[in-house]
Amino acid sequence: MKNMTPKEAWALLQSNPQALLIDVRMEIESLYVGRPPHSVNLPWYEYPELTPEPHVFCKAVEAEAGSKARPLVLLCRSGTRSLDAARALEREGFSNVCNVLHGFEGDRDEAHHRSRLNGWRFDGLPWEQM
Repeated sequence: MKNMTPKEAWALLQSNPQALLIDVRMEIESLYVGRPPHSVNLPWYEYPELTPEPHVFCKAVEAEAGSKARPLVLLCRSGTRSLDAARALEREGFSNVCNVLHGFEGDRDEAHHRSRLNGWRFDGLPWEQM
């Protein structure tokens, strides 16, 4: 697994049209907080259970990706869920998995606010909100 900054991930996505950006946040987060354009939402876990089912997640990714060799870029809020999801994918035989460090919203600052220190939005990368 590779860990990449949001800018590195964006560069990879721009240079490799086969790369698939997977947003592993819950659907409600992806819709209302915002998400990168053309990302695919495949939640690592969902409300109300909030419990990952790694095998189910990996099957959903395989169905979307079409191949365990396809380059995958995983993104969540802060880089924690996507790291867990990336590890699960590697255990299931996916060979080209990247985790986006700091995620979409980034780490919390001293006032517990996100998007002020790092992350996809902080870096000024494209995103949309439903």
